[in-house]
Amino acid sequence: MGALKGQDHQPPPQEVETREDEEQNIKLSEILELLVAAGYFRARIKGLSPFDKVVGGMTWCITTCSFDIDVDLLFQENSTIGQKIALTEKIVSVLPRMKCPHRLEPHQIQGLDFIHIFPVVQWLVKRAIETREEMGDYIRSYSISQFQKTHSLPEDDEFIQRKEKAVKAVSEITEVYKPQRKYQRRAGAEKLIDEDSKVHATLLEYGRRYGFSRQGKTEKAEEKKMVLPPGLASAGKTDAYTEDDLQAAEELRIKTLMTEMAAMGTEEGRLTASTVGQIVGLQSDEIKQIVSEYAEKQSELSAEERPERLGAAQQHRRKVASLNKQILQKTKQLEELQAKCADLEAGCSEAKKTLTEVKNYSEKLDKELSALEIVESQADSNVLQKLRALVAMNENLKSQEQEFRAHCREEMARLQQNIEGLKAEASENEEEKEPAKIIDQQYKTERERLQKIRLLLARRNREIAILQRKIDEVPSRAELTQYQKRFIELYGQVSATHKETKQFFTLYNTLDDKKVYLEKEVNLLNSVHDNFQQAMASSGARDQFLRQMEQIVEGIKQNRMKMEKKKQENKMRRDQLNDEYLELLEKQRLYFKTVKEFKEECRKNEMLLSKLKGKSS
Repeated sequence: MGALKGQDHQPPPQEVETREDEEQNIKLSEILELLVAAGYFRARIKGLSPFDKVVGGMTWCITTCSFDIDVDLLFQENSTIGQKIALTEKIVSVLPRMKCPHRLEPHQIQGLDFIHIFPVVQWLVKRAIETREEMGDYIRSYSISQFQKTHSLPEDDEFIQRKEKAVKAVSEITEVYKPQRKYQRRAGAEKLIDEDSKVHATLLEYGRRYGFSRQGKTEKAEEKKMVLPPGLASAGKTDAYTEDDLQAAEELRIKTLMTEMAAMGTEEGRLTASTVGQIVGLQSDEIKQIVSEYAEKQSELSAEERPERLGAAQQHRRKVASLNKQILQKTKQLEELQAKCADLEAGCSEAKKTLTEVKNYSEKLDKELSALEIVESQADSNVLQKLRALVAMNENLKSQEQEFRAHCREEMARLQQNIEGLKAEASENEEEKEPAKIIDQQYKTERERLQKIRLLLARRNREIAILQRKIDEVPSRAELTQYQKRFIELYGQVSATHKETKQFFTLYNTLDDKKVYLEKEVNLLNSVHDNFQQAMASSGARDQFLRQMEQIVEGIKQNRMKMEKKKQENKMRRDQLNDEYLELLEKQRLYFKTVKEFKEECRKNEMLLSKLKGKSS
């Protein structure tokens, strides 16, 4: 019991000061409003602590952003201190990966520094809302595409049916009214240079007979001069540039273009010039002439089939132009035939010369052969055979000798190359022996040097590792701050437990004292009750009993005085300790204030140092 009573004399534990900051409360309310507006409705629950609301909201925002991180952000309410530290460190490590422009430390989250937490939560909420909008559009478009894969609206079905019918009708119309080619330019036709002529020739191939564009009288006159044959040039000079002349020139150009074309084989009842040439299969001049005449007649007939009717003068001019063209063609053919004839005559003269030379040489050979036959007839046949065999052997030996000499030359060249190579190798080996020794020595020295450098490097690495361990053993400022906060929390828990235990000790001691005093009172009353009858029997015993009662009362009064005195002493001691406690609280406030000012000055110092470094660099 004495040991239990000794707990009363221990000083009261130091409690951590917690002050309410209005600015922190304002920021907390703003953070909760932001989280609720973003969709995190757990922030409305009043039973949750501010730490659970804020950290849960931050974890929810990071998860909503769908950011690919290799961190498990598992949030649990009413977590332990270790779980809270691990979760805050994970959140702080994730924020830089998400490119958050605001910096945040784990101790700021654990210490509920809402002023620094607010901009981070604001940025996370903004990012979460943007991500939800993007995902909403994506999900909406994906759902529409999935719906269109398996379902369709009545308007879509009607459009597809109409589309099929329309496409079929358009294809049929294009098939029916597609252009058909009636004529084709012959392979040997003259190449067209003018673009208008190319266009008009292409239109004529498909049966369209359009006139040329009229750009001006001067241009038409030049075209007329270029197109008209020499027979009509004199007439064109005297006539004026009338519509009839221009129309005649156009008709003449159409006629010239049609002469260079042949009708396609698809037309029924007509036999084209190219078909005639293919049937006959002969490339003689007569067939070519007949084919060209047939093509001209066919072009004339096709020109006569036109609905336009020309006058007599125009027909005369056209006939004259056709005759002049035929004359030009005949003159060209005559010149070609004359050139061919001259070439043939020159070849014939050369062939005659070569023939005379060959005849003379053959006569000479005949004479020599006759002389040899006469000599051979006079000589012995055995000797001739031996002579022939010896001549053949001689020729064979000559050829073998030449081959052997060539082989010997090649072998000699090869052996000389081998000798030169061996000499070069021998000289190189002699020269390389000394450098090889020098290289071996250098290799050994460099290898020894490398070994020494490796040993030195290993020693330095060990020293660096030892220093690194020593550096790691020294905690940083953030770690010291976390340790301080954890120690403060632990001290608070220990002090609360100690206070509760002390109250139990005090209650126990009080009840025990009360029990002792009650037992004494009961014993006293029992002794008074037992001795009262005997004391009342005689006057002497009664006087003695009264004296004993007075002594008992006096002892009780003395005990009461002692307890009152002890009570006053304890009260004075309590007042003294309370004064000391208030002084210590004031010192603690002053300490916190000084530390805060010191941190602010350190921050200013770091800012100034960074500015000075920036200016110096």
